[in-house]
Amino acid sequence: MIEKVITIKNESGLHARPAAIIVQKANSFKSDVFLEKDGDRVNAKSIMGVMMLAAALGAEVKVIADGKDEKEAVDTICTLLESDIDREVKQ
Repeated sequence: MIEKVITIKNESGLHARPAAIIVQKANSFKSDVFLEKDGDRVNAKSIMGVMMLAAALGAEVKVIADGKDEKEAVDTICTLLESDIDREVKQ
């Protein structure tokens, strides 16, 4: 199992569009992938779970993965969460 804490840098936080991108990426991995904020852990492969975190700009989120491709999963999800997803999608 691998864990990494990051800070949300998307100006609008994890609203619907960035959450959908995170879920889509998480589902591309065989590993179990979770996001945790303020002690609440959700499945990163669930749109409802990710949106329920209500992670705003500046929020600290722990990315956790367990499985065959856990390192790649954590690295990929962390890179997305630390980017301005909205700006990148619009380009």
